[in-house]
Amino acid sequence: MSGGVLTDAEFRGRLREFFAEKRVRREVERMRRLPPSEETGRIEVYRWLGERGWLAPHWPVEFGGLGLGPAEAAALTEEMLLAGVPDDLHTLSIGIVGTFLLHSGSAAQKQTHLPSLASGERAATVLFTEAECGSDLSALRTSASPEGGGWRLRGSKIYNQKSQFADMALCAARTRDSGVGMDGITLFLVPLTSAGVHVETVPSLGNDRFTQVVIDGLLLTEDAVVGAPHDGWTLMNDLLLLERTGIDFHAKARSLFDTVIRRAAQSGKLDDPAYAHPLAELDARLSAAEALAWRQVRNLTRGEPDPVGSAMAKWYASEQVRPILRAAAEVDGLDAALSGWDEDAPEDGVLEAAYRTGPSHRLASGTSEVMLYLIAASGLGLL
Repeated sequence: MSGGVLTDAEFRGRLREFFAEKRVRREVERMRRLPPSEETGRIEVYRWLGERGWLAPHWPVEFGGLGLGPAEAAALTEEMLLAGVPDDLHTLSIGIVGTFLLHSGSAAQKQTHLPSLASGERAATVLFTEAECGSDLSALRTSASPEGGGWRLRGSKIYNQKSQFADMALCAARTRDSGVGMDGITLFLVPLTSAGVHVETVPSLGNDRFTQVVIDGLLLTEDAVVGAPHDGWTLMNDLLLLERTGIDFHAKARSLFDTVIRRAAQSGKLDDPAYAHPLAELDARLSAAEALAWRQVRNLTRGEPDPVGSAMAKWYASEQVRPILRAAAEVDGLDAALSGWDEDAPEDGVLEAAYRTGPSHRLASGTSEVMLYLIAASGLGLL
C-alpha cells in the first residue's frame, strides 16, 4: 500500500472488514448503552487496531505505525466514525499529541512515548483551554518558571477531554512575559498521575464529561519540553493545521445523516417528496463537505498544507450538523427527543444525544467564527 494514493481501496477494505468483526460490533453496542455515569475511555478497539499498526498507520514503523500517509490516516478516521467507534481519545493521542511529538519531539520523547500511543496501551490529551481564555490561547495564565535545571508548573486548565483516562498531557504554559500574548508560551509533557496534578470531572451537555486539571507546583525536567522553549505558539499554529482537515467532522455528520435516512426509510417518509427533497439536498451538502475534506488530505499528502482550505473544510462540515438535526426532528417528531434510557427511543437515543452534543461541532478544532475570520482575512483579504 502506498501513502501517496488518496483512496487506497485495499487498506479501506481491510478497515471495513475489521470494523465489521463480531468483537468490534459487540464493543460498539456496549459503548452505545453506557449509562450517563460512565463514558468511553481507552477502548479495546484501539488496542486491537494498535496490534496491527492501524491506530497510527501514517507513523513510521519504528514508532508503531505502517509508514503510510495522510490518506490512510484519514481513511481510518472516516471508517472508525462510520462504524460507530468513538474517536475522541484517538484524535487526542494520535492526531494531536502524537503529531506534536512526531514533528517537534526529541528523539528520546519519540522513542519513549510514540510506540505506546500507537499500540493503544497508553493515551494522551491536551491541556490548552483555561477559564479566562477559551479560544484565545495568547491569554493563558498557567505558568512555568525555571527551577533547578527544570520547570515548575502552576495553573488550572478546564474543559479538557478524556484527562481522566490519559497517562499524560500536552500542556501549554507561559514561560516568560514579554507583554506580547503570543510570545513566551512553551509546550510540556505532563504526567497526569504525578503528585501535584489533580484531575476532576466537569459536567457537560453531552454524555462525555469535561475535566478540570489543576497543576500545583509540579516540577518537570528539561526533557519534558516539546520543541523549543517559548516557541509553543508557533508550534500550535503550524501543527494543529495538520489535524484540521474536516474529515472527522464530515464523517460524524455523515454517520448522523445515515441514521436519519434509515429512520425515514423505516417510516416510509423517504418516499414522500416533502421529506425526500430536503434530505437529498443534505446528502449533496455532505458530499461537498467530503470533497472539501479530502482535498485537504490530498494537500497534506503532497506536503502542501492549506490553512485557508482547511478552515473552509472544517467550517463547512461542522455546519451541516444543525440542518441534519432539524431533519431528524421532521422525520421522527418528538420521538427524536427520547434518550437512550427510554426503551422507545429510536436508534438507542443516538438522535437525542446528538442534539446535546451538536453545538460542539462548531466549537471543536477552532470555532466557526475563528474559521470564518481566517477565510475572510487570509483567503479573501477582507480584514
